[in-house]
Amino acid sequence: MNKKPTIIHWFRRDLRVSDNPALKFAAEWGKVVPIFILDDTNSKEHAIGQAGRVWLFHSLQQLDKQLGGTLRCFKGNPEDILMLLFNKEKATGITWNHAYEPWQIKRDKQIETNLTKTGAKVKSFNGSLLWEPSNVLKPDGSPYRVFTPYYRKGCLNAHPPRLPEQLISISFLPKTELIKNSVDTLRLLSGKRWEKEIVENWSIGEKGAKKQLDNFLQQGILDYKEGRNFPLKNNVSMLSPFIHWGEISVNEVWYTANELLKTQPTLQNNIDGFLSQLAWREFSYHLLYHFPELPSTNLQARFDYFPWEVNHKALRAWQRGKTGVPMVDAGMRQLRKTGYMHNRLRMIVGSFLVKNLRIHWHFGQAWFWETLFDADLANNSAGWQWVAGCGVDAAPYFRIFNPVLQGLKFDPSGNFIRKFIPELRNMPNKYIFQPWEAPRAVLEAAEVQLGHNYPSPLVNIKDSRQQALAAFSSIKSVNTVKSGTIFP
Repeated sequence: MNKKPTIIHWFRRDLRVSDNPALKFAAEWGKVVPIFILDDTNSKEHAIGQAGRVWLFHSLQQLDKQLGGTLRCFKGNPEDILMLLFNKEKATGITWNHAYEPWQIKRDKQIETNLTKTGAKVKSFNGSLLWEPSNVLKPDGSPYRVFTPYYRKGCLNAHPPRLPEQLISISFLPKTELIKNSVDTLRLLSGKRWEKEIVENWSIGEKGAKKQLDNFLQQGILDYKEGRNFPLKNNVSMLSPFIHWGEISVNEVWYTANELLKTQPTLQNNIDGFLSQLAWREFSYHLLYHFPELPSTNLQARFDYFPWEVNHKALRAWQRGKTGVPMVDAGMRQLRKTGYMHNRLRMIVGSFLVKNLRIHWHFGQAWFWETLFDADLANNSAGWQWVAGCGVDAAPYFRIFNPVLQGLKFDPSGNFIRKFIPELRNMPNKYIFQPWEAPRAVLEAAEVQLGHNYPSPLVNIKDSRQQALAAFSSIKSVNTVKSGTIFP
């Protein structure tokens, strides 16, 4: 009887067993050595942020349980580690699912080339996206720059996403033949109390991801189209961290939602709206793939001349949720407390930073990178360029979210603010969105002392809006094109 070959499967952001194309291929090929490598060597400024490391720690723990304790974790340069393991285990092949950040693409090409030279058979798959960014292009072969035609004309007319595949069984190399590196060796946690508190309301891992999807499709989807705009309602899927870390495949989410539509056609608008949000994630990866400068460079070149403010005190107040503008502060405190922020609030707090405070979007991007569980180079970069008005298909710069009006419309009870800003719990609805307008008697009755137990606003909302518009007017006539990929 022929001995099964040894195959190394390199887990990256595909921390699941079901619908994992590369793992399935490895399991069918031979005995599997499952590994994870924390690559802080090649990632440089894109190394995983603080909140991401907390999620990753718990996710790897759950994955290891699913794999019967056979997951081996390493930290360092993946090429060196893979070469060492390949030779030590006398392996035949190595499998992984594609990664799409520019530095990862460059690294993976080099690793595959060098491994192949040693005789290794390398197999890689798409386990993270519905459509490969290189496969969805305009008729002239150029990439899309606007979301709606990208999705409606490009994606929906392309080959349908791959159907989810279930893994039947995995045969692992016996533990005694493996290098035993546990999740703890990665030192992802620093021991801060915050790291325990931030995960309290999450069920991290593949099992939790599937449960989250089931709950959403049973309840949240029923009023998704409208309800998703209200932070206090349970209509958003809350799947973004699970999808980011690959604890559930986006293909499974896509097809499960479509199956529901077949049985409940009255949900058409709600499910279409949800699928469209999945497509926004695809669009962000499309942009990152075709415009790799997305994380660092304004895609509209005239914003290189925008008169940004340098105000570290205001930036710190924004980060801490102490701007004195309740809807902004509630969003920032939700982020710090839960590792997550509602999408409506991401737009509100982002607009306030780059337009009312006129602080460069890079600072917001960096803070989100450190504090979001779903911090994703494609989504984070595209989202900040969108809200700043400097990206492709971006919100016009003159569209400035008024945080007071946004609160009145999308948190009419004021209870989202009260949930995350207990200092304002006694404020009446009339003034909770703008406590600086409240008479002294109202503030005293609510036990609010502006400038003491709750800050006075950093800026005047109306005046700062006018200043932002004036700043934008100063660059409207600039018409600069950079090296063919950045737009005037």
